[in-house]
Amino acid sequence: MTVARSQLICLDDTPYYHITTRCVRRAFLCGTDHYSGKCFEHRRRWIQERVAFLQTAFAVDIAAYAVMSNHCHIVLKLHATESIEWGDNEIIERWGSCFVFLILCAPG
Repeated sequence: MTVARSQLICLDDTPYYHITTRCVRRAFLCGTDHYSGKCFEHRRRWIQERVAFLQTAFAVDIAAYAVMSNHCHIVLKLHATESIEWGDNEIIERWGSCFVFLILCAPG
């Protein structure tokens, strides 16, 4: 069962949050897939660039991150007061810039 973000995040307690994302079905994010023999190491730099870009697009700092073979970890510091000042147009531009970045920088 899902839980509302408002119940998971409390900036009064801490602005730091650990997030993780993981591949499914034994898919590889980076490194060499031992089953197929294919190398996906070229993705590591793209992921690092993406993480660096996201902190410029949103009100977060990246405190730490680790890109593993089938998952990654990111420790974020949220800046709620910065984002409160953003108007609707700035939010739309920041959100849209994420997709332009994907189109321009995606491998392959």
